[in-house]
Amino acid sequence: MIALDTSILVYAHRAHTAQHSAAARALQRASQDPNGWGFALPVLAEFWKVVTSRRSAGGPSSARQAAAFLEALFRAGAICWLPSAGAGQRLVEAAKRMDAVESAVFDLQIALICRDHGARELWTADVAFPSVSGLRVVNPLAP
Repeated sequence: MIALDTSILVYAHRAHTAQHSAAARALQRASQDPNGWGFALPVLAEFWKVVTSRRSAGGPSSARQAAAFLEALFRAGAICWLPSAGAGQRLVEAAKRMDAVESAVFDLQIALICRDHGARELWTADVAFPSVSGLRVVNPLAP
């Protein structure tokens, strides 16, 4: 099962970005994975925050545009995973063990939620994305 991070969704949504075509192809490949694909709820919220921001490169998307993009992903079979029972404790333990600080903690929650739901790969363009046991971090935009 493939999990997607915010960066892939943002690039696929933003046609003016240099990474748009590669991200759109990555979404297409993910949607064809026989084991399924999706993203953690914090990814959905972060995507919405980034693309609707007034400071967003290329200008903000409207709420309707953000919703239409996500709804298309759901129609294509994407699943939005919620934190499961005990997620808070697992996050605290992993963050302490990894000495995670700042945005690494936010990304760590994403990784743990995805792994909890059976994802084996997390696709992101974020080179600093933390890795967790059982979840391989992959940059599908890399040449």
